[in-house]
Amino acid sequence: MAVRHHLIDRPPAAVWAVLEDEALYGQWVVGTSDSRPEHGDWPETGSSITYHVHVGPKRFTGCTVVRHIDRPGTLELEAEGGPWGTARIAFDIRPWGDGTLVIVDEHPLRGLGGTLHNPLLDTLLQLRHRTMLARLARLVERVTAAQPGGGARVAGPAD
Repeated sequence: MAVRHHLIDRPPAAVWAVLEDEALYGQWVVGTSDSRPEHGDWPETGSSITYHVHVGPKRFTGCTVVRHIDRPGTLELEAEGGPWGTARIAFDIRPWGDGTLVIVDEHPLRGLGGTLHNPLLDTLLQLRHRTMLARLARLVERVTAAQPGGGARVAGPAD
């Protein structure tokens, strides 16, 4: 099991604004791009998104399903990793002073990843999580939740 944490210098609502926007998924999840809705209303339980997954020169379509959500603290996903199988990825979102402590816990469930799960795989997941959480933090720090008319937006280069 690979568990990692990151302190983001924004309130939990800003973190949720990014997590709840399926179009931003590919910007913070390592190895994914071109995310789009598949079923349901993301991130409600049972909803899913699809995206492209890049593993070296290979590219295939992946899918992530929301298995559990309990705002403002928990988001649990099941991600399909093509030949690697599926993984459970749980986010624990905690207010921490003026910021947010994000804890991610990932482990393989089915397929090759589950069969070959070992400490080396956990080490690789730790490295991936370090990058993923840093990307999430940078993206959250660029999001403004208090726009006229509501909703979040990603700040452009001039912001």
